[in-house]
Amino acid sequence: MIFHIEKTTSTNDDARREEFREGDIIWAEHQSAGRGQRGHTWTSPEGENLTFSLVLEPTFLPVSDQFMLLETIALALCDTFEKFDIETRIKWTNDIYRLDRKLVGILIEHNYSGNRLSRTIAGIGINVNQEVFDPALPNPVSMRQITRREYDREEVLNTFHRAMMKRYGQLRRGESEQIQRDYHRKMYRIGEFRPYRELPSGKVIRAAVQGVRPTGELILRKEDGTRREYLFREVEFIL
Repeated sequence: MIFHIEKTTSTNDDARREEFREGDIIWAEHQSAGRGQRGHTWTSPEGENLTFSLVLEPTFLPVSDQFMLLETIALALCDTFEKFDIETRIKWTNDIYRLDRKLVGILIEHNYSGNRLSRTIAGIGINVNQEVFDPALPNPVSMRQITRREYDREEVLNTFHRAMMKRYGQLRRGESEQIQRDYHRKMYRIGEFRPYRELPSGKVIRAAVQGVRPTGELILRKEDGTRREYLFREVEFIL
């Protein structure tokens, strides 16, 4: 079910409550303490975008395969935009891009039971109808800016929910190879030599995205042909 509320502190916090079960979405018009990646806050003008949290209970999934769940969510978002004739890419690990601009941010929070996942909350922000962004944001874009159309946000959210449940069914059935192939095909900068910054050294390299490991490491091939795998926060894209 989709629960639409006006105001809250954080939908990710709300989604932890026991009354919300697998497949539920908590959609808020305003979050006073919305969270983004790397400890950033997430803000959005009321009535223009979608800010929501999805509840999943992937108890069938080992902790070692948790990146597969992230891949599933990212692919469901790409599937959603395809329904609206918008071509998107997945910027490792979990942003959705249109060309070189960010359309969606995702924050995944897991709970564990032994060596398996027990409950996952996916906080998602989709730029839908916003046309003016804070100039401090580096590269945002909205669906409306891309197509010059205004969108029914509830229609977009329902489309995502259907796409998500379809992709989640793939994951539950163990169709991991198909999910990984689809994620690889949708990766941002796949096969393109572009600049990256290695962390923490700050060294700038030119490399091409070759793919991603099932455990989440990004595979880059440098111009001299050498390949290296990077964990989250070991490399950053230079836009």
